[in-house]
Order: sequence, then C-alpha cells, then structure tokens
Amino acid sequence: MSYTIDIGAAPANAHCAQLGQTPDFERVNRFEIDAYRIGIIAIHGLPPEGCSLTSKPNRHDFGTYRTLVLHIDDENDPAVAAYAEAVEDGLGSWIEAAIACPVEYDGNVATIPKPELDEVTIGALLTTRPGANGRFAIPAFETIHTNLSAAFPKLAEAARARLASDAA
Repeated sequence: MSYTIDIGAAPANAHCAQLGQTPDFERVNRFEIDAYRIGIIAIHGLPPEGCSLTSKPNRHDFGTYRTLVLHIDDENDPAVAAYAEAVEDGLGSWIEAAIACPVEYDGNVATIPKPELDEVTIGALLTTRPGANGRFAIPAFETIHTNLSAAFPKLAEAARARLASDAA
C-alpha cells in the first residue's frame, strides 16, 4: 500500500511563504519546495527505488499550498524504510544542507536572490567542496558534496568548471 510522509514546506526553523499573505505565493512556495528537496537530497541522498520526493498540493480556505512529501510505494523494502525514517523529520535549517537561504523575507514580501534553482545546488557544491589537499573542512561537507554530486552530476561539473574559471 502506498502512502506519503509530509516533510513540510521548508526547514522547521526557516521562514517560508505564507498562504494568503505572501505576494506571488504559488511561485515562492514552489521554489521553496524545490530547494527543500535539494536540501533533503544533500543530507540523505537520492531516495531509493520504491519511494520518491514529490510536491503535494494541500487545499485550504485561502487556496492551495504545497509541501514536500516522501511518496512510498514499497514500505516492505528495508532501504525505503531506512530512508523514510531518516527524512521524516526534515531539516531544521537551510544551513544543515549548506544551502544559502533560497528566499529572503522582508515582512511578507519574498525575494528570491538566485531565481535559477540550479544555483541553489551549485552554491551548496561550492560551499562543501574539498580543499586543495582533497580533504573536506568538516565531515558533513563530504556527505553533502558526495550526495549532490551523485544526484546532479551536470551541476557538479558546472561547479568544478566555475572554480577552474575563477582560478584562471
């Protein structure tokens, strides 16, 4: 039997778009969900076969808002069960995933500093890259960098190319 685990719209301690209050709510909400998916992948890797990270619409009196959910198709698979247990509490902050806050708020007004979602991933890859000696500054950086590089190989290459062009 399939089911979903609601992970939320953003890390627990982060500001996020508010239905009925944030101008251009739908666009901002979708961007935050997509960035949050990147954050979950950064920490926990891609979901194993038998589950997927998706956006789920939730109907409310003021309209529809979306949250990130883990959709589970095969609850009997040990890898799926372990992934579900790992991600069910979500993240506490964007910083846990080495992601700069993707949306900034001035009251209810949201600004997306880097509106290209690829830049969220590339930023995290650049932040967590190994030093010249090949070692990572902290163990969490190795996990984040490895997970994002595996999930987004073209963006990992773009991050390496950006570093090379900056060094030239």
